[in-house]
Amino acid sequence: MKKLPVLSLQRRGDQLANARRQREILEAKGQLPTFEMSLEKCHASPLVSEGIEILQVNVGKLCNMTCRHCHVDAGPDRREIMERQTIDDCLAAITAASITTLDLTGGAPEMNPDFKYFVAEARAKDCHVIDRCNLTILLANGYTDMPEFLASHQVEIVASLPCYLEENADAQRGDGSFQKSIQALQQLNTIGYGKPGSGLMLTLVYNPVGTSLPPDQNELTAAYRQELSERYGIEFNRLFTITNMPISRYLEDLMEQNKYSSYMQTLIDAFNPLAVEGVMCKKMLSVGWNGILYDCDFNQMLELPTQAPSSRHISDFTLEHLEQRAIATGRHCFGCAAASGSGCLGAINT
Repeated sequence: MKKLPVLSLQRRGDQLANARRQREILEAKGQLPTFEMSLEKCHASPLVSEGIEILQVNVGKLCNMTCRHCHVDAGPDRREIMERQTIDDCLAAITAASITTLDLTGGAPEMNPDFKYFVAEARAKDCHVIDRCNLTILLANGYTDMPEFLASHQVEIVASLPCYLEENADAQRGDGSFQKSIQALQQLNTIGYGKPGSGLMLTLVYNPVGTSLPPDQNELTAAYRQELSERYGIEFNRLFTITNMPISRYLEDLMEQNKYSSYMQTLIDAFNPLAVEGVMCKKMLSVGWNGILYDCDFNQMLELPTQAPSSRHISDFTLEHLEQRAIATGRHCFGCAAASGSGCLGAINT
């Protein structure tokens, strides 16, 4: 299998714009129900925030990888990077709202030059920090000290490993990525990550290959434990299953394969009112690399900002305007409410 191509920004933008146009045509012809219609049927409309426990911050789209399922459309050619002032604004919001968890995403968040500063300052505020790590970055030149840094600050690592089989993982992330990920996981185990009693949390993330929904999270966790232990001697604390969202690079793949309508119908048919009760946007606020506020990471990628008129940027953060805000929704939200539910913290009903 060839390595995944790195597209120019212009070509990527043209392809995604074309995919969006085709999607809109298909939706109009098929008269697919809106997410709001489904919420109304189960008496869950409007969807409203219940407070802010997690501040999820995209510190930049620069990444050392180009993964097929990436909804951020991150890659080595991206130059969007959060600046120090915006990071300080995020830290001020954490203090003002007594936010308990800082969830750092990218791209590869470690590639932001102020990543260590952000982590250290948040931990000084007794805030739990999550690093959404692609694993391979830990082996790259200039980042080999990152595991020890993360351990010294007790940062939870949430690491993408779309399958315990090399062929499937490389199909999503590029040739050679699986073996690098295994090497990084073994290094993390060596310093205590994933080990009982160490206090160093190691969480793995599974995304389906293709157009299926994730399997049962508990059953898949057991399979991952057995396979990774027997094959590579790897331990971890837990596994999140996350549904592939029909946006950005994954949307492009769906459109190229003429599978967008069938995939959307799969999500719609699997709509679960119980999953709606636990969707991540109710307890989370998402911050873009430029400081703009969103209800979730997926809305961020679709440029659907919060509906709080006086707090659209992290520099204008006002808790009373945001903690009970109405949440912006779209058809992509069916991905979070399908079957057992899905979000940045894995399945909702397990």
